[in-house]
Amino acid sequence: MKKTINIPLGSQHISLLEPVRFKFECENEKIIGVDADVGFVHRGVEKACTTSFKFDAIGYVVARVCGLCAITHSLTYTAAVEKLLGAQITSKAKYLRILLLELDRIHSHMLCLSHTCENAGFEAMFMRIMGDREHIMEIQELITGNRVQFDYISIGGVNRDLAPESVQKIKENLYIVKQKVQGYMDEFTNNWSLSLKFKGIGMLSLDDAYMYNAIGPLARASGLRIDVRNEIDYLPYHEVGYKMQTHTDGDINARNLVRLAELVNSIEMCENILNGLPEGDIFTKIKGKPQGEALMRFEAPRGELMYYIKGNGSAMLERVRIKTPTFSCIPAFSHIFLGGDYADAPAVLASFDPCMSCTAK
Repeated sequence: MKKTINIPLGSQHISLLEPVRFKFECENEKIIGVDADVGFVHRGVEKACTTSFKFDAIGYVVARVCGLCAITHSLTYTAAVEKLLGAQITSKAKYLRILLLELDRIHSHMLCLSHTCENAGFEAMFMRIMGDREHIMEIQELITGNRVQFDYISIGGVNRDLAPESVQKIKENLYIVKQKVQGYMDEFTNNWSLSLKFKGIGMLSLDDAYMYNAIGPLARASGLRIDVRNEIDYLPYHEVGYKMQTHTDGDINARNLVRLAELVNSIEMCENILNGLPEGDIFTKIKGKPQGEALMRFEAPRGELMYYIKGNGSAMLERVRIKTPTFSCIPAFSHIFLGGDYADAPAVLASFDPCMSCTAK
């Protein structure tokens, strides 16, 4: 006999440490309906940016939107302001910005993969990846002085140059992590708990990826070739070895493999930057106040991050609007759950790598 029940997942749930609630309508063990509520943490960041902070301080405010992609948030806002001010950024500053963006991606992807292991019951692998992630956190601290909130991006460039004595240590840490990632690939390809167990689970087809506007690793794992790094020329990504990583299966295993491939490519880009860092200044003094509207996009670890700003020629902006990757992917998230087993929901959710604090702002 069929039995229909409603089951909540989040916001207080051992497999979902995020301020979001999913409500699943299940028929026996199958999910037949999904409802998502992301309105748990509204911090008023956008309002504060137009009432409490001048435009030249907002880059440090929006870095607090997300601890995992703080650089991406501060850079996207800063680049939008620079667009309105007609700023010309030095090549060295651009390269250093890419370096920090990719370090953001590396440690974020490692955190996601570790949680995937945890949801699979592979606690030892979870601890292993989190331990290896410390090498990246050390690099970020060497470059910026902080492990989490970096306050590294400023209007006109970056706030700290790369110390020559730090370069060798950074290269050593990157090499260690690169070797570790090769080991992860073996585990995620051959270990039953992390590969065969997840094949065919949490499927998102290419057509559905188009239909539900999926972005980031979620889209690329379904074969949808979309990546802001491939579309903009604001930063010289193609000069430092960027390569788009895709898969076609669209399941949990494919999302894991895409993130692993992106880890390798991001490490290679960081190495190329260190070996070919241009000479010159890291900061260009910019005068004026924002006048008009600007839209800027960058590829955050979870996909396209978009900032819209509107200035009126004064020190206070009229509007700051932030569209985060997780917000864009919620329709795809909800669709993927339909027809699946409720027992797979935690693993599917971990493979999304959601950041709901970003989304609620």
